[in-house]
Amino acid sequence: MLTINSNRLNSRLQAFAAIGETAKGGVNRQALTDGDRSARLMLAELAWARGFRVFQDPMANLFVWRNGLDEALPPLLIGSHLDSQPAGGRFDGALGTLSAFEVLESLEDAGTATERAVAVVSWTNEEGCRFSPGCMGSTAFSEGVIPGTWQEKLATDGAGFAEELALTLASLPEAVMLPLGFPVHAYLEVHIEQGPSLEAAGIPIGVVKGIQGTRWLDVTVTGQTAHAGTTGLAWRRDPLHALTAALSSLYGTVMPEDPDARFTIGRIMAEPGSVNAIPEVVRCTVDMRHPDPGRLDEIEELARLRIGREAERQGCSVQISRSFDMPPCAFSERLQQVIADAAAACKVESVSMLSGAFHDALFVNRVAPAGMIFVPCRDGLSHNEAEHVEPSDVITGCEVLAQATVSLLGSRI
Repeated sequence: MLTINSNRLNSRLQAFAAIGETAKGGVNRQALTDGDRSARLMLAELAWARGFRVFQDPMANLFVWRNGLDEALPPLLIGSHLDSQPAGGRFDGALGTLSAFEVLESLEDAGTATERAVAVVSWTNEEGCRFSPGCMGSTAFSEGVIPGTWQEKLATDGAGFAEELALTLASLPEAVMLPLGFPVHAYLEVHIEQGPSLEAAGIPIGVVKGIQGTRWLDVTVTGQTAHAGTTGLAWRRDPLHALTAALSSLYGTVMPEDPDARFTIGRIMAEPGSVNAIPEVVRCTVDMRHPDPGRLDEIEELARLRIGREAERQGCSVQISRSFDMPPCAFSERLQQVIADAAAACKVESVSMLSGAFHDALFVNRVAPAGMIFVPCRDGLSHNEAEHVEPSDVITGCEVLAQATVSLLGSRI
């Protein structure tokens, strides 16, 4: 059993939470900002202080490397991300990255030699809130290339992606450059559950078996603007009436009839947006999720059908296009067993569960066996400044990661 330093880990979480700290105790450390660069620098300085090697790749993925006896063997990767939502919490991402770094330091403290290298990774732009899409770093790593379409992207604050990426890379000139993508033995990631299941059940460890599929639609319904006070019902071509009728029907069926389904309208906008005019155009986004790709197809078809039908009833036209399509993934059964065995060795209960949110592990899973360890968060809150993980759960998650890491370093997958 590898012994971790619980005080060191919890103090590190506090130190990193001070970078981008918000008035309500959360964190605003969005990807490729000065705050993100400061967090990268802090991690690199901690690594150099312990004699670890520090690398980055063209996507600014940051790697802290502890050498193995045989450098020809692919490394074991452990980590997560350091970027946050605009009003994010202290634990989303940072918990996984700093838990992984604690495992690396604990190996060093114990003087444990490992056959293969162990590397902590902090992936770039997991959140996707400043630059879309999310999980840019792990996507580029798994594909071995930065998509050309990303170069012209603009941030929500107007900054250019190419320029911000270049600034981030230049902020750590001492980090040795690695090629984008390299062979990996396996990948492990600790993360808060971002849901209430573990806390409600009183179970400290979730063994993630996979991630449900996600599909996003952009919907535009076009009618005719007219005076709100003088236009009777028979003469109205009201796109908002059409859209809300369709959404009411979908809200009433998709999730109530399928507990595994998720259906969310995250944005809705009406134009011209006058208080006394019928809108001419209404736009919304649709977020659909399900672990079964066939069922995801059915939900999309149902959404298209009902929105189209209500638009026709109101004399409106409709355009619907996909903006994001991520199929479900199943994590390595071998790694799931390693994590479950690690929890048992740490004498804590674990449960197999599905992730409702996507994570960097999903994309790494395309090129190497991947696994995830979930820990409870209070009230299931995440992407929220009130996000909280009990110190005891922080330690349990790290201990299970440590035991799983030791197990993987001594076995074949």
